[in-house]
Amino acid sequence: MKQDSGTGPIIVFDAQCILCSANAQFVLRHDRARRFRLASMQNEAGAVLYRRFGIDPAAPETLIVVDGDAMLRDSDAILAIYAGLGWPWKVAVILRLVPRFIRDPFYRFIARNRYRIFGRREACWVPPKDFADRVL
Repeated sequence: MKQDSGTGPIIVFDAQCILCSANAQFVLRHDRARRFRLASMQNEAGAVLYRRFGIDPAAPETLIVVDGDAMLRDSDAILAIYAGLGWPWKVAVILRLVPRFIRDPFYRFIARNRYRIFGRREACWVPPKDFADRVL
């Protein structure tokens, strides 16, 4: 994905999902270039982005990466995130060799069952103050 006028792509994720929150924390820790910003689907900024791309923020089955007018979802979004983190995480892009018709059903199964498999927080995850400038 292209970089959006210096502000960077926005990852919209489920802050109540334990897996999704862990991934958001991972991105904040390993994004040394400070490329990505985060928005939870539970806050207004994230909900607006979901609606903009035709996704119901009350019942999403994907995280999205928004960069200007472009949006990635499902396995493409995950692979773009890891590619954007640089080495060694960038090696995950090798999974692009797996056709999307195989990757996406696996992704969607995990997404649909994320609370059952990984659990759900009672309250949304809140990032530490030192990352406040990267969370919308």
